Amino acid sequence: MNTATKLSGFALGLAAVFAGAYGIGHVAGPAAPAAETRHDTTDTDHGAAGHGDESAGGAHLPGGLLVSEQGYTLQPVTAPAGEFAFRITGPDGAPVTRYDVAHDRRMHLIVARRDLSGFRHVHPELAADGTWRVASPLAGPGVWRAFADFTPTGGEPLTLGVDVTVPGPLTARPLPAPATTATVDGYTVTLTGTPEPGRTSRLTLTVSRAGRPVTDLQPYLGAYGHLVALRQGDLAYLHVHPEGTPDDGRTPAGPAVTFAAEVPSAGAYRLYLDFRHGDAVHTAEFTVLAGAQPAPAPTTAPTPDAGHGTPGHGHS
Repeated sequence: MNTATKLSGFALGLAAVFAGAYGIGHVAGPAAPAAETRHDTTDTDHGAAGHGDESAGGAHLPGGLLVSEQGYTLQPVTAPAGEFAFRITGPDGAPVTRYDVAHDRRMHLIVARRDLSGFRHVHPELAADGTWRVASPLAGPGVWRAFADFTPTGGEPLTLGVDVTVPGPLTARPLPAPATTATVDGYTVTLTGTPEPGRTSRLTLTVSRAGRPVTDLQPYLGAYGHLVALRQGDLAYLHVHPEGTPDDGRTPAGPAVTFAAEVPSAGAYRLYLDFRHGDAVHTAEFTVLAGAQPAPAPTTAPTPDAGHGTPGHGHS
């Protein structure tokens, strides 16, 4: 992952591109006996749309919207029940086996359900054949987006995404209302700052417990906090890290952790803050609105229909 990774802004005129991005990043073949992935024709021709073709939008889209980029492709593979497995294939079509370490890990796997009601950030293990394996983070039925965040040795940092379906009865959950506080595991996290599309925004998250500020946050993957933002709808992916690093002589271990982030467009985003305290990792979640929001459609009272008496009268 990039330290303080930023997604460049882009014109709202690309809305039509993102409207179709829901289907981008589906692949064929089951990821595990309990889950299945779907293939979309957008990614079928990897030579045209997948392997690093900037004209296909890879250089201009936020992270995680493509299953293939710069010649690298995310491919879920069959795994035993309770396990999630995948490979990254390179420009030569072979599984990639060499990765650079970024924030203490060679691979960061983030999964989120499409309605943003579930989120996990885990770190799989790499086998000699290039297969990454981890206990399945897909908690329950639904369509999940799996993001592989990595840097292939000799290449640039990438975030690839693929949809994975876990069968079973599903009840969609609405996005929680915007809020500036969240509670998790007895901690209260307060958010200060508002993301603004196309410009760098400072977001400060302050951690307290039982009404007292937490001033002894523990380093987690080389930082005092990790922040992931996902845009509602297409799940465009933004990952940033806080200002400063542990033990640099000037960065306090809480209670406040400040991030510099740039969101790609106006809209609703779900923020996920990972922080470590008490030898455990905790995740606080927020809904935030970036930029001007569309006004609600006006409501018009029914027009009386001549000869039918009371407005709204219906026919049997």
